[in-house]
Amino acid sequence: MNAEGLNQRQPGTEAETIVSMCGICPGGCGVYAYLVNGQLDRITPLENHPRGIVCTRGVHSREIVYSPDRLKHPLKRVGRKGEGRFTEVSWDQALDEIAQRLRAIKARYGPQALMTYVGRGGFEQSLVDIYAPAGSFLPAANNVLFPFGSPNTAGCNSLCYVTHGLLAPIPTLGTAADFMFSDFENTNLVVVWGSNPATDSPPIKARQIVAAQRRGIRLVVIDQMRSAVARQADRWIAVRSGTDGALALSMMNVIINEDLYDHEFVENWTVGFDELREYVAAFPPEKVEAVTWVPQEVIVETAREIATARHATLCHYTGLEYTNSGVQNIRAVLILWAISGNLDVPGGLVFRPRSQVRFNRTRIEAPSSPPPIGADRYPLFVKLTKGAQFMEAPRAILQNDPYPLRGLLVDGASILTSYPQPDLWAQALASLDLLVVVDRFMTADALYADLILPATTMYEITSYYKSPGYVQLRQKVVEPIGEARNDLLIFAQLAQRLGYGHLYPQTEEELLEFVFGDSGISVEELRRHPEGMPVPTQPLVYRKYAEGLLREDGQPGFNTPSGKVEIASSLLAECGYDPLPVYTEPVEGPLGSPELLKEFPLVFNSGARIQSAFRSQHLNIPGLLKMQPEPNVLINPQDAEARGISDGDKVYVRSPRGQVPFRAKVTDWVVPGSVEVNVGGGGPLQPEPWREANANYLTDMGNRDPISGFPVLKALLCEVQKA
Repeated sequence: MNAEGLNQRQPGTEAETIVSMCGICPGGCGVYAYLVNGQLDRITPLENHPRGIVCTRGVHSREIVYSPDRLKHPLKRVGRKGEGRFTEVSWDQALDEIAQRLRAIKARYGPQALMTYVGRGGFEQSLVDIYAPAGSFLPAANNVLFPFGSPNTAGCNSLCYVTHGLLAPIPTLGTAADFMFSDFENTNLVVVWGSNPATDSPPIKARQIVAAQRRGIRLVVIDQMRSAVARQADRWIAVRSGTDGALALSMMNVIINEDLYDHEFVENWTVGFDELREYVAAFPPEKVEAVTWVPQEVIVETAREIATARHATLCHYTGLEYTNSGVQNIRAVLILWAISGNLDVPGGLVFRPRSQVRFNRTRIEAPSSPPPIGADRYPLFVKLTKGAQFMEAPRAILQNDPYPLRGLLVDGASILTSYPQPDLWAQALASLDLLVVVDRFMTADALYADLILPATTMYEITSYYKSPGYVQLRQKVVEPIGEARNDLLIFAQLAQRLGYGHLYPQTEEELLEFVFGDSGISVEELRRHPEGMPVPTQPLVYRKYAEGLLREDGQPGFNTPSGKVEIASSLLAECGYDPLPVYTEPVEGPLGSPELLKEFPLVFNSGARIQSAFRSQHLNIPGLLKMQPEPNVLINPQDAEARGISDGDKVYVRSPRGQVPFRAKVTDWVVPGSVEVNVGGGGPLQPEPWREANANYLTDMGNRDPISGFPVLKALLCEVQKA
C-alpha cells in the first residue's frame, strides 16, 4: 500500500495507520504508525524513505509514550529542594509565576543572571530552527531569553559533539562536520575512527558500511573498544584512549617521510605544512607504539593504506573528544585526510552540495554585552557556539564569577547524570533562585526544580524534519498525554508573558507557515506527500574548493581566513591556542601520572552507548531494561583473572574521586589494562542498580580540554575490585 493511501484515516474504525516519523528521538526516521482505539500500538519502517529505520528504542514506542512515569501536569515544589515533593498547578499559574520570578531576578542581578539549558530531549527540528541563536544550527541552545537581555544559552554541547562538529573542522576546513559526509558508495577503504555507527540514532551509516563490505570494500576500525562495527572489521586497531592524536601524527610522519602525500593539494590548498612536517618528526611509529599501544608495523601499514587507497573515506564522531587534546586530536585526523588526498574526492570525506531551497528560521541575536559565561576561559567555544560553556556554570552560581547566575530554564536534559562530580552540580542547582525543568519524565535535576512543566513526546506534536535532500512533515500521531505541551509552544507562551511573544510562532500551524511560507515547498504539498519529498540540491561535484563552491564569496578555496586548509589555524592562534594540531598526553594516564598508576592501574573509559537506552533516557522502561537490567563495567579476562573477578560479579570501580558499583562483564571487547563503564545511571526513576551507578562520581570537573572546556570522560585512571 502506498504512503498516501495509508495516511487516510478511517472514522468509526478501531484501527488506523498514519505515515509520520518515530517520536522517540529527533532522528527523523520515517514510519508507519499503527493505532488501535486511538492509541499508538506499534511502528514499522517507512518503505523507500532515506531514514526508514526503526531501532530498538523505537520498537518500544508504545511503552515509552504510555509509561506511568510520564509527567502529565505542571508541578510546583512544596518541599525542600532535592526532596521531590510537588503539587499540581495550572499552566497559567506556572507560566505566570515563572515570568514573574524571571523579572525579579533581572531587576536584582541583571538579565545576564539567567540562562537556558537544552539537552537531547530538546533537539526536535522546529526547536532548532526557532530557538537556535542567529547564525547557529546547533540543537543544544535556546534563545528565548535573548530578547530579555541574557546572552546565556547552553546545553549538552558543553560536553558533547561540538569538538567534532565545530571546534575542530571549522578552524581547519572552514566547515562544520554536518556539512560533510562519508562517501561510502564510491570508496575503496572505510576507516571508522572513534565511532560505533551501530548505536547511532538512526544507524544509517551502519547500513552503508555493511553495503560497502558486501562490495568487497575493506573496513578498518580505530577504537579503544571492540565495538559492534569493530567486530565486523577487517582490522581493529585498539588504541589507548586519548592518544588518537599521536596516532594520526605518526601516520602523517610515515606519509610525509615516504612521500605519499598529495603534493598538488598540499602546495596549493594548505597552510602550515612545513611546520607540520617539522612537528610530526617527533612522532615516529617506533616511539608512538609505546604511547598508543598500537604496534609500529600497524601504524605504518595503515598510513600507507590510507594514502594509497584512491580513495579512503572517514567515518568519525565524538569518541575522540573526551581527552586533554580532543580538539587537536580530531584536527590531526582531518589533516591526515587532507594531505593524503582524501578530501572532497570520490570515495573520500566529501563536502555536501548545498540545498537550493531555503527554509525560514528565526535570527534572534544574543545581546552584545556582557559576554556569555565561559567566554573568559573558552573563547573559541563561545565564539562558534554563540552561547555559554556550561562547565563554568557552578563558578557563576556558587562564586558569582564572572557574574552571578541565579535562574536556569532546563529543557529535555539531565545535568546530574551527565557532568562530573554530581554533588557539586546538586549544590549549584539547589543554590539557584529559580530552576524550571521542562521534560517528559522526572529527572534528577527536576527534584531540585521550583516548577516542572510536562512536555510531549514527538508523537504528540505537529512539526517537520529536514535531512540532506529531503523534508517531511511530522504528523501528529496521538493526542498529548495529560496536560503535556509541545516544548516549542511552552517557550513561546513564556515569551508572550515576557512581552515578546510575537517573535515566536504561537501555534503549530503558525510554525509550519513560517518555516515553509516562501520556500517553494508548501505545507499543502507536504501534506499530500506524508512520506516526505526530495529537496532540490546542487549537483554533487568533487573538489568544490577549486570551483568556488565552498566560500561565501564564491571564490576558489576553503571557507577559512586564508582560503586554504589551515594546518596551522589562524582562528586557534587568534584565540590564544597553538595553531598546529599538537598532541597532549592525558594528564591522568599511564604516562602522565605514573605515581597514581600504582593505585589505579587501569585506563578508565566511559560513554559508549548501549542499545537499550540513550544515556539516562529510557532506563525506567521495563521492556528496554530487560535487555540490560544492570550497568556494566567491561573488563578484559586477563585483568579480571588477576583480581579474582568472574563474569556477573558485583564490583566497585574506584578512581581518585570515589567509587561506584557495577556488574562485571568479562570480555575481550576491551584490551588488557583498560575498562569501559556504562553511563546514564543516577536518575530517580531507574531501578536501584542503575540509580546507584552514576559514573560521573568517577570523573573530574577540573580535568578538561583547554580549547573546548569538555571534561575528560575517557583517558582517566581507575581500579576495579570485587564487592
